Amino acid sequence: MPILLLIRHAVTEATGKRLIGTTPGISLSAEGGEQALRLAERLLPVRLDALYASPLERCEQTAAAIAAGRRVAVRLLADLREVEYGAWTGRSLRQVARTTLWRTVQRTPGSARFPDGESLAEVQQRGVAALEEISSRHARGVVGVVTHGDVIRLALAHYAGVHIDLFQRLIVSPASVSAVGLGGGSPRILSMNDTGGVQEYRSRTRRAGGPGRRRNQVSGRGEDS
Repeated sequence: MPILLLIRHAVTEATGKRLIGTTPGISLSAEGGEQALRLAERLLPVRLDALYASPLERCEQTAAAIAAGRRVAVRLLADLREVEYGAWTGRSLRQVARTTLWRTVQRTPGSARFPDGESLAEVQQRGVAALEEISSRHARGVVGVVTHGDVIRLALAHYAGVHIDLFQRLIVSPASVSAVGLGGGSPRILSMNDTGGVQEYRSRTRRAGGPGRRRNQVSGRGEDS
């Protein structure tokens, strides 16, 4: 059974402020660059059999920090990209918070569609499909997947059997690691929003079975961009 480490990219200047979606050219901030280096250091004890990333710069840069010094190439996968916000792209959270659609996003996100963009249900479908595709390529080992906060939260909700309308109860902080075991039966969520050590994943690279025994870790907060 492969273990997928779902890694949210480090911070940009827009993180928590604007809906930038799939806008190109948004790089990690100075703080984000340091955050990515700390993340890479945390992950050093873990042997990665593969490393995938959203094709947006902030994810590529985070993945490049993780890949540095390893014999692993970063593979880009389009379906790991951020939400397509359409006409909302670039708008501040303060601006959209005044709209009826934003209230729908907060209360019943499963029915929300961004103008000229995607619905959150579509994002969940493509994100989960991308993770299943990655899982099918790797029968065992640990695989890093660098993507966006909402993509990770929607995937975790799916694997936990949580209704999409409740997915925002899950917190996924910048540069955090959540782990899921896929294949060989029911999916298992091994940890969530881990911003500390990752020694438990290292021990799992040589041991099969019993993923449900590890405790989940939930902490922090942060909107995606």
